[in-house]
Amino acid sequence: MIRFERRVDTPRWLKVAVPLGSVAVALLAGALLLAVTGQDAIATYRHIIERGFTSPGALTDTLTAASPLLFTGLAAAAAFRMRVFNIGGEGQLIMGAVGASAAGLALGSKPVPILILGMILAGALAGGIWAGIAAVLRAWANTNEIITTLMLNYIALNLATYLIFGSHSYWRDNSPTGRMFPQGRPLADHASWPTYSIGSTVVPFGFLLGIVTAVGLFVLFRKTRYGFQTEVIGDEEGAARYAGIRTKRTVFTLMLLSGAVAGLGGASDVGDTRHLLDPKALGQAGYGYAGIVVAALARLNPLAIVPVSILMGGLANAGRALEGPGFPAGLVGTLQGLLLICTLAGELFARYRIRRPASAPATDTPAVPA
Repeated sequence: MIRFERRVDTPRWLKVAVPLGSVAVALLAGALLLAVTGQDAIATYRHIIERGFTSPGALTDTLTAASPLLFTGLAAAAAFRMRVFNIGGEGQLIMGAVGASAAGLALGSKPVPILILGMILAGALAGGIWAGIAAVLRAWANTNEIITTLMLNYIALNLATYLIFGSHSYWRDNSPTGRMFPQGRPLADHASWPTYSIGSTVVPFGFLLGIVTAVGLFVLFRKTRYGFQTEVIGDEEGAARYAGIRTKRTVFTLMLLSGAVAGLGGASDVGDTRHLLDPKALGQAGYGYAGIVVAALARLNPLAIVPVSILMGGLANAGRALEGPGFPAGLVGTLQGLLLICTLAGELFARYRIRRPASAPATDTPAVPA
């Protein structure tokens, strides 16, 4: 018989070994899966590395793909740190795209700094408001936030789809072409977010904004009273309430913060990539759900989410570049799922140690008198 015993203190080396080991085990499992299906695992992984990171222009595309993942990963990590399971990053990102595209259209004649700032604030506000619905239900009605945020994902996607495909809304292109083939109304050319060149790599503004957000969240949770309160509530909500911490208000504000960060991901997608509201593409991308994988693999550390988002962005970029008859369909999604499973399994061993109880010493049975 064995039992799991919670670790009092996790060794520093284990905090590094768990994510690295999770990636290694996931890659090994993926290689075995490829071998079983008759594919060359080494050649497949080489193609992923080339198309995701090393070939000309690949890193630029990877950073662009990583930007929304960076924000949804930060959003998930912010909420999960307090054991508030916000699964609604997908819907909050979509609503952030709705808000940012509306601001981009409304402020099209304004100077570029005002236009970009407006898109950022509108995206964060829309994502925060959408998360606020589940936040109110969680804090004051004791409703399970997993269910409410998950349901709100579908509502957000259907709402955005209606704005483009089911109505003549402000967001829809109402030109003759747009009326025949429904699509989002394009933003002005100067509404595209700027880029910065580092050697041959072009870094999008959204990715830099994500790094700044990651640093801000790291400082918030490690250096402030609010961060300490979220940690106490996450460990034991009853004790936090007894200590005088306003748990309901803290849960509410943290959900708003998480939704606002996810909304920034939607603003980044509009400003860096699509330059219009495209609900179909956003729904297929699955940024919100992939962000949960990013947060789990980074062990909810905001700074670690930056390199992990690049890794996941590289996988997504390679999957799009290599898509075709010679590339296993669904491999990128399979690898993401394997990464999540291996990460969760690794967390089990990081938080608990395996104990095998010592066998009780054998005792002589006393003789029964005749």
